[in-house]
Amino acid sequence: MTTEYENEPIKGLPGFLPKDESIVWQGSPDWKALARSVFHVRLVAGWFVFVASLAFVAGGTGPLGAAVTLGVALLGLAVLALLAFAQARSTVYTLTQKRLVMRFGMALPKCVNLPLAQIESADLQPAGPGHADIALKTAGRFPLAWLQMWPHVRPWAVARPQPMLRAVPTGFVAIFADTLAKADPGLHRPLAAPMVTLPATIPVGVAA
Repeated sequence: MTTEYENEPIKGLPGFLPKDESIVWQGSPDWKALARSVFHVRLVAGWFVFVASLAFVAGGTGPLGAAVTLGVALLGLAVLALLAFAQARSTVYTLTQKRLVMRFGMALPKCVNLPLAQIESADLQPAGPGHADIALKTAGRFPLAWLQMWPHVRPWAVARPQPMLRAVPTGFVAIFADTLAKADPGLHRPLAAPMVTLPATIPVGVAA
């Protein structure tokens, strides 16, 4: 489940943490890395350059056609960059000793609360210099659909969605791995569902 909310008593969280829990790390995706890995701006730019080059092939429209194509390319890339910036700005990942909280949504903020005990494995993927994507395999079937989590979900894993931390600093990887090791999910009995909503105070493993 997710919650939709308007106020944040703590950045990235719609409620206060219990007294025995504190924030280990908090951050947002890098918008430039997000533009490359999610919105594929380099691939789009390469395609437009190829199309513009066709203007000089026999029967093409010449310099004018190439200029128009490149102008459209710049506009399209600007839109993609703006979307990446807005997506990064509206997203906050929060890691505590017990949970991972993903707040995202440009129009209506949504919050996903994932107890660390539900994370079976984490798959690291590069997302450009200094950044990485981390796909999370959870115990049991993830209850949200792929489109509900996009872009914070593993690409093409539509049948079995896996939540994904996007464009996080590579320095966070060691922090995340250490926190998972200390939480020792193998010693915990998996809960019925890997996600819970966040009430005013946030007890782990209590579904609203």
